[in-house]
Amino acid sequence: MTPSLLRELVPAVIGVLVRRGADFASAEDAVQEALIRALDTWPDDPPRDPRAWLVAAAWRRFLDAVRSEASRRDREDVVDAEPPVDPVPGIDDTLRLYFLCAHPTLPVAAAVALTLRAVGGLTTRQIAVAHLVPEATMAQRISRAKKKLEGLPLDRPGDLPTVLRVLYLVFNEGYGGDLDLAAEAIRLTRQLAALTDEPEVAGLLALMLLHHARRASRTGPGGRLVPLAEQDRDRWDTALITEGVAVLQAALARDRVGEYQVQAAIAALHADAPTADETDWPQIVEWYDELLALTDTPVVRLNRAVAVGEADGAQAGLAALAEVPDDVPRRTAVLAHLRERSGDLDAATGLYVEAARAADSVGERDHLTRQAARVRAAATRRRDVSGSS
Repeated sequence: MTPSLLRELVPAVIGVLVRRGADFASAEDAVQEALIRALDTWPDDPPRDPRAWLVAAAWRRFLDAVRSEASRRDREDVVDAEPPVDPVPGIDDTLRLYFLCAHPTLPVAAAVALTLRAVGGLTTRQIAVAHLVPEATMAQRISRAKKKLEGLPLDRPGDLPTVLRVLYLVFNEGYGGDLDLAAEAIRLTRQLAALTDEPEVAGLLALMLLHHARRASRTGPGGRLVPLAEQDRDRWDTALITEGVAVLQAALARDRVGEYQVQAAIAALHADAPTADETDWPQIVEWYDELLALTDTPVVRLNRAVAVGEADGAQAGLAALAEVPDDVPRRTAVLAHLRERSGDLDAATGLYVEAARAADSVGERDHLTRQAARVRAAATRRRDVSGSS
């Protein structure tokens, strides 16, 4: 019984139990108990059909649990009924679990954890390590999420945008401990893309692939953050880029453009440029304009200001940045960059220092501190040249 096989089986088996009448929490508990039994018996007596074996074992565990509850009479119909013949392939149950785990009644952090547990087939310990919290804390988070789903009918699942947001957030968690959440998000999104022809699902998959293709070049020695313009493009994964572009083109051909497709198009333009200087910034600005029409958020306006600064010059970028609220994360760093490009090195130095103090991560803080030192040195050299002339 390999981890990859379990990750494929777990959501399908939970989905079968839910469809037969089990609530989500009971189904998940029953499947976990069935997995423990499988670990004991499969090595010596592997089943011919692992999925059917797990469904049967988990259903028996569920019925045993129901019979032992004081509310047995309220659920006699579920207990006494013969399990129906599955009318829908198991893959449909996986899709149903995506929507249950991303139910809008759940906090985002709980939805992410529950998706990784139920659909991703990961252990509570793995999820806890990846999120840098104690295992007990993560267990409580997952338990509360499951209880919140108790009694919810299957006609009240979260909608597709909620599912995609959860997967996007899983991807953005990055890499930590013994679990690569970015790779896990790609695996889950591939599954979802195989279950639906919705273009935005393909757009999200393309976005993940294109960003993941640059992973090896994002950090230097000692974990030093390497900005996009300075990355070694020979280290980019061309196979992932090719796949991401193909997935994106197929999605765009459907002519139902959404925000993930637009973000993927921007990432594709970066990936297509042989060097940073050859980036098609005017087209990137056009895509950001399209993204603004779809979702006008301060973060989109912030990223658009960077693109405008590259396409039309620092002053145009500063004008675009003026539309972004002062409290938006990374705004000060962008302002520092644009001030530097405009030639105001002294102001840029102070802004880089300010941005470093507000940085969320050690890598970003160190990068901004180095930027401040570099610009300060350039300002000093310029003053020395001016004074000697």
